[in-house]
Amino acid sequence: MQTTDPTLWSASEQAAAIRQGRLGSEELLDLFLARIAAVDTQVNAVCTLAVEPARERCRAADAATARGESWGPLHGLPLTIKDAIATADIRSTGGATVLSDHVPTTDAPAVAALKAAGAIVFGKTNLPEWSGDWQSFNEMFGTTNNPWALTHTPGGSSGGAAAAVACGMTSFELGTDIGGSVRVPSAFCGVWGHKPSFGIIPTLGYLDEPGGGGTESDVNIFGPIARSAADLRLLVDVLAQPTQERSTAWSLHLPEPTVTSLQGLRVAAWFDEPELEIDSQMSTVLHEAAAAVENSGSVVDRTARPDIDARTAWRNGARLIGAAVSVSDESAPLTHHQWLHMNRERARARVAWAEFFTDFDVLLCPITIVTAFPHLQEGLWSNRRITVNGRERSYVEIEGWPALIGSAYLPSTSVPVGRTVAGLPVGMQVVAPFLQDRTALQVGEWIGHLVGGYQPPPIVT
Repeated sequence: MQTTDPTLWSASEQAAAIRQGRLGSEELLDLFLARIAAVDTQVNAVCTLAVEPARERCRAADAATARGESWGPLHGLPLTIKDAIATADIRSTGGATVLSDHVPTTDAPAVAALKAAGAIVFGKTNLPEWSGDWQSFNEMFGTTNNPWALTHTPGGSSGGAAAAVACGMTSFELGTDIGGSVRVPSAFCGVWGHKPSFGIIPTLGYLDEPGGGGTESDVNIFGPIARSAADLRLLVDVLAQPTQERSTAWSLHLPEPTVTSLQGLRVAAWFDEPELEIDSQMSTVLHEAAAAVENSGSVVDRTARPDIDARTAWRNGARLIGAAVSVSDESAPLTHHQWLHMNRERARARVAWAEFFTDFDVLLCPITIVTAFPHLQEGLWSNRRITVNGRERSYVEIEGWPALIGSAYLPSTSVPVGRTVAGLPVGMQVVAPFLQDRTALQVGEWIGHLVGGYQPPPIVT
């Protein structure tokens, strides 16, 4: 990245500078704190700080660097964590007042993995209550604003996380995604995100109810949010592992990318779907990105689709997601018999997806139907409305594209591919076959190089 401001470097660049003695861990922490002080009164991304323990740890990291020692690939990197994830000795609330004083005594396994790789947690980022919205606001911490347009949402539920990354308040972030909660905020804030294949990163420690964190939910994943594809790749390497219980017998080895270049890459581009019509300005940016891929030597098919009905698949996915989050929202409970039928429908869809990917290396598709929209906090999901291309649409349709991909357990890299004429960021999903996360990440990186990738928002430049 062409900037002299270390807060806007990728985490990989920051880690290299710390390792080489060009940047101190405590120095970077102070730069992040200065950025938070300068802009977070407007953005409101960081909801809790734990500075002094982090400072002590940063000083220890700097001392280790001076001795020629390294704690791991994330040595000395200060970071924030989405407030839905249990973090030892730091208030972790899930955005719910009932947990306003909750301070876990242990880390979620994913947080522990980041720390074991050398990272240092100094704060938590804002979200909706129980991670249950595509916006980020709650009674305790208020509303997080989009750094590209303060009157707009940064997305949800990892909205504070994505806004903090975009603004250079943290080296990277750990978010969660069950209905788009990594992908949507990454798109709305113009940063990179990765929704991994379901099951490859432990999700224990997820705070979705009082006393929660001891079980793993269907569809839900933990995923990194960062300023470069290289960061995502590094973080997936750190985070992907079996749970402690399973590690007695299981190990995890993600396959290397199945592709070597954009030349000859087999690409399906699915942007035009009547059931999930997207904003026209966003559509223009996505089609331009696909054209850039095609002009680089890839074979792009704009008509190929998996053998599924889009309406049935996304709505079934949304119901599966609803069942998974019903522990904190019991407004529409399902019987186990109903869930079993929905799961069978998903199994059929997963077979169709697997067959589809025998002909294509990746799928390019929208992250959701809109770019960042003005704050919309009144009422319930069922009666909120958004406008897309002059037509009123149900708020729930925001979940369409995320549910279509996520409920099928597929890996998806969120790539920042440009901005609308109104200046709002546009993201695109690069979807690969189940467990082919490295392929999605690699192709996403190539596309990012073509179209520009992350750019800092004006609020920090």
